[in-house]
Amino acid sequence: MSTTYLATTTFGDVFKSSFMEKVSSFSITDTLIAMGLAFALGLFIFFVYKKTFRGVMYSASFGVSLMAMTLITTFIILAITSNVVLSLGMVGALSIVRFRTAVKEPLDISFLFWSIAVGIVIGAGLIPLAVIGSVLIGIIMLVFVNRKSTDNPYIVVINCVNDAAEKAALDALKGSVKKAVVKSKTVSKSGIELTVEIRLPDMTTEFVNKISQLNGVENVVLVSYNGDYMS
Repeated sequence: MSTTYLATTTFGDVFKSSFMEKVSSFSITDTLIAMGLAFALGLFIFFVYKKTFRGVMYSASFGVSLMAMTLITTFIILAITSNVVLSLGMVGALSIVRFRTAVKEPLDISFLFWSIAVGIVIGAGLIPLAVIGSVLIGIIMLVFVNRKSTDNPYIVVINCVNDAAEKAALDALKGSVKKAVVKSKTVSKSGIELTVEIRLPDMTTEFVNKISQLNGVENVVLVSYNGDYMS
């Protein structure tokens, strides 16, 4: 009889002191301010990502996920900062989460970390740091990513019928560009295919026409790429 009374009293005290105190300590105003600011900064990150995208295919869903990640991270940090026990449980729960989506563009990793960092800082209540830091990062991204470069890399694919045509094409190519590096060479019964990375001294591409007119050169293809070469 005594044991049952103690158990019932203990459960009631825990429910009253733990659950009800969390509800009463919850601030709707602070939450709305934090989530609203997270949405604004997430939208700013989305805008910067859209303006600085330099990939092959733009993904609007990834930009929206950056904004959503800022909101979700803020929501989690607000919950963690309100209770120490909850923070430990949240760390354990998030430790089993694994994301297997491949990030194709290296710059996308910066935006992912940016969104998470903004959510953490806002959730911690450091609003000036979140705003000032996001503005500075956004300006740096817009300036450096959108900076026009006159030394863009290009790829030239040359199809030759024999070794003599290959040598003549390479000599003509090296004499017309600032830098030429052979990336791959494919030899088959039908001929030789060269893949050469070049740097143009200017935006003139007349050398492609001259190389295509050499004896033994079947065709020449000039392609612009981002500098990443997969062998």
